[in-house]
Amino acid sequence: MQSDKVCGPCPGNTYPMAGQPRVCYIKNVVKNPKIIVGDYTYYDDPENPEKFEDNVLYHYDFIGDKLIIGKFCAIATGVKFIMNGANHNMSSFTTYPFGIFGAGWQAGLPGITDLPNKGDTIIGNDVWIGYESIVMPGVRIGDGAIVAAKSVVTKDVPPYTIVGGDPAQIIKQRFDDQVVVKLLSIKWWDWPAEKITSNIPLLVSNDIRKLQALEE
Repeated sequence: MQSDKVCGPCPGNTYPMAGQPRVCYIKNVVKNPKIIVGDYTYYDDPENPEKFEDNVLYHYDFIGDKLIIGKFCAIATGVKFIMNGANHNMSSFTTYPFGIFGAGWQAGLPGITDLPNKGDTIIGNDVWIGYESIVMPGVRIGDGAIVAAKSVVTKDVPPYTIVGGDPAQIIKQRFDDQVVVKLLSIKWWDWPAEKITSNIPLLVSNDIRKLQALEE
């Protein structure tokens, strides 16, 4: 049996912090098979973090797109993911969705290929998404990236990069290129829980040489 003292909090616990019901490991509460979440990724919400799926908007089955979120991500209160079902046909004279109302307007129903579709939305590992940010359809956010509070992310974010604003723009890269390459090679988030637990002091430091030495 896994020991909390040796291996850290159990990823199977919905609420991993004793007496703190606002932080939820969302892999344990999502029901939609097209929302895929890695271990230890949490959503922080003082009201009801178990309703994380309510923040994944316009996620219709007939579109088929997925929201994929990696391990060890921190998702703040009010973060929303806009999926491809929000899109309207932009190649016609009007974007108004006549067909959904019926009553003689059915001819306005677009075909699935008429609607813009930017594919799956993919969030890497160890990503921090700040308060009330919005992630638009088909965006890919790289490992180790940070999204500032109330940002609107309309395009891909490189690994270990900080972005912010509406639309979100690059503020800076967190580490130099060589360190980023090494971190992406180490992939500490894929280590066994025991190895992560015994090396917490290194993971919360910025000594890349010592961290890399663990892989040699």
